[in-house]
Amino acid sequence: MYLNQDAEKKNTYDAIVVGTGISGGWAAKELTEKGLKTLVLERGRMVKHPDYPTATKNPWELENADRPTREDLEKQGVQARTGYTIRQSTKHWFVNDLENPYTETKRFDWMRGYHVGGRSIMWGRQSYRWSPMDFEANAKDGIAIDWPIRYNDLAPWYDYVEKFIGVSGNLDGLAQLPDGKFLPPMELNCVEEHLKKSMSEKFGRYLTIGRVAHATAKLDHSPQRGTCQYRNLCSRGCPYGGYFSSNSSTLPAAEKTGNMTLRPNSIVYELVYDDKKGKATGVKVLDAETGEQTEFFAKVIFLCASTFGSTHIMMNSVSNRFPNGFGNDSGELGCNIMDHHLSVGASAQVDGFEDMYYSGRRANGVYIPRYRNVGKDKRDYLRGFGYQGGASRQGWNSLVAAEESLIGADLKMAVTSPGSWMFNLGGFGEILPYHENKVTLNKDKKDKYGMPTLTFDAELKENERKMRVDMANDAAEMLEAAGFKNVTKRDLEIGIGLGIHEMGTARMGKDPKTSVLNKWNQVHACKNVFVTDGSAMVSSACQNPSLTYMALTARAVDYAVKELNKLNI
Repeated sequence: MYLNQDAEKKNTYDAIVVGTGISGGWAAKELTEKGLKTLVLERGRMVKHPDYPTATKNPWELENADRPTREDLEKQGVQARTGYTIRQSTKHWFVNDLENPYTETKRFDWMRGYHVGGRSIMWGRQSYRWSPMDFEANAKDGIAIDWPIRYNDLAPWYDYVEKFIGVSGNLDGLAQLPDGKFLPPMELNCVEEHLKKSMSEKFGRYLTIGRVAHATAKLDHSPQRGTCQYRNLCSRGCPYGGYFSSNSSTLPAAEKTGNMTLRPNSIVYELVYDDKKGKATGVKVLDAETGEQTEFFAKVIFLCASTFGSTHIMMNSVSNRFPNGFGNDSGELGCNIMDHHLSVGASAQVDGFEDMYYSGRRANGVYIPRYRNVGKDKRDYLRGFGYQGGASRQGWNSLVAAEESLIGADLKMAVTSPGSWMFNLGGFGEILPYHENKVTLNKDKKDKYGMPTLTFDAELKENERKMRVDMANDAAEMLEAAGFKNVTKRDLEIGIGLGIHEMGTARMGKDPKTSVLNKWNQVHACKNVFVTDGSAMVSSACQNPSLTYMALTARAVDYAVKELNKLNI
């Protein structure tokens, strides 16, 4: 008995955070800075800033011309569905699909990175606030359930997060895309400025530079981070700390406090619930290297393991109190999968501007905020979409497929001469929360660790299909109106998942009968467990959601620590 008590004491902390991605990094920072001894558990390997193996390699130093091998595609076939993730320079950030399988009742593209920092190393860094309209939409449209919070509840936390991570952006004064606390914006190039002017004059629509989590000026509070070097090699990891990641930003801040214990290779597979206390007492962990099973204990637990990671843990945590999964009194756990639907838009060739070019490799593009179903505009579908994309000049790559063979001085001249301008617009559309779009636990199919896997059953529905017609037609219309040539529309057949913005499977809500979490991201039925990743979302809007995850996490930690101090948890 003495030995067990001693082991339990050794494994006991004030707080436990599960996951080290965008949400987990923020939970770790906030909890440790508020004085809590915090255990941070990551299922994948250790990655420390600035140790990113391919970050500074030249193209000729990468094997196979940076293309995937047949073996790569066999091991990472799902991860390769994006068309850009599995390269020699980036494949190590993505999971082995053979070791980490899942089942698709309908096509579902699940992109994952199991390592310290998670997908904060590979994310697109687009950082947009949601608007008052987005938090009110479900109630207004009579869709699913109402958000338990409004924009004003989150606005100060958006401020707080933006100032820390460093968001480069322009003050645009748009109701549907609230301004924030921005670093200097990156510049539009001349062709993008032309489209901006044309769109404004002919359609009354707005184009701006993307709001992106890149430091365009020095961040005094994060001396380990430099400014963006305009290399546009972000997906390899940035040794300069030019963009926000957990590794370069929140985890170093947590480590600085002396209150963080970071434990990689630690797969959390179950929450431990005490019926008598009516609380979760800790988590069960499988060591990914040794197979050893350990329990860790804490007063408060933050699940930040990614939408499906946290949902998997909750569904796998079955007890007398929660026979259908942890906190699942409502039956909504695993339901209401959302993402953003994309692979639709248009591209064009641009004549003129041959005497113009741009400096550096801008790791950003243009953003066209939502204008459909805004104000007096009414469509035959609900919600709307935005566009991301940009203009660029073709380079030497265009010569690869050229029919004419060049040698000597002619080849040197062609290779060093910029090609024609091109413009691409890709839509990001909102997916509504449908209860029947769901994920379930599959105990018959196991991963390499012997753990149950997930089965996805989700699809785009009529509302999204109608929206996609506008997403393609509007993009083409705007490019044509600007005088661009050879405009080509696209609308590819896709599943859900490629937006890599999965959301909704443990949603917040006012009523425990229809939701899993309350307005503080706190499990309705268990006050000392909080879930602050994408699983908490009630609707999906059309903006990239990561900034909202960060704001929700900081807000939830603030509440949790105050409640702990009041002895309410």
